[in-house]
Amino acid sequence: MKIENHFVVDAGCEKVWQAINDPTLIARCIPGCESIEVTEQGKFRATISVRLGAVNARFNLVVEITEESPPCHQRSIMRGEEGTRASTLRAVNVLSLEAVNAHSTSVSFNSEVTITGRLGRFGLGVMRKKADALGREFTDSFQEQIELLTA
Repeated sequence: MKIENHFVVDAGCEKVWQAINDPTLIARCIPGCESIEVTEQGKFRATISVRLGAVNARFNLVVEITEESPPCHQRSIMRGEEGTRASTLRAVNVLSLEAVNAHSTSVSFNSEVTITGRLGRFGLGVMRKKADALGREFTDSFQEQIELLTA
């Protein structure tokens, strides 16, 4: 499943880049994020809970940044599974930042996500709706965090 998102943040590229690379800030923005920790340079471990219909899933994820060109490009791979191994997730993510002007940054994100197991049995339409809702929630929260940094 391909997930794409684009939004504009009222902050310069450098400030947005710093925010995106701050695990504590990002944890506050990711819906259902219970924890995030840096395991080594460019690698993170996170626990995220998601509810899809009647199913509650708690994923243990490892994120590895595989390519970076600060402050405008980042590629990462995310892998993980539910604690019960009922579902597995793999995503290849690309993040791009582009200055709109000195005080605004365009943020583009796309991800190719594969989910197998019990969550993989949900229809693409249901999964896409959930992904879109989570994306909107992240965007709103991230914009709020940026506003707090620039206030």
